[in-house]
Amino acid sequence: MKIRGIKRGQTIELLEQIHSIPDGAEIIVNLELTSTEPVVAKLDLTDEERLAKLNKLFGVWQDQPELIHIFAEIDQQRHPYQGRVIDSIDKNR
Repeated sequence: MKIRGIKRGQTIELLEQIHSIPDGAEIIVNLELTSTEPVVAKLDLTDEERLAKLNKLFGVWQDQPELIHIFAEIDQQRHPYQGRVIDSIDKNR
């Protein structure tokens, strides 16, 4: 199985979901750089550099149809329909 990730200090952040491996399972990781260019942390990025980085990330969720279901569920949890309160005209009788 190949999966992309980003190294941040001693942590590798996975860019894809892995459902076939349970949490807490011990795994062996074979690391391979995706480019031969040295990775240099740069804090002051130009707008063009930021856009280029974002465009690389945009394609990461491509070909993951379960995301539509996941985001629909999140939307339902964030915005539950409470209905509208309507005062009855029979209350005062």
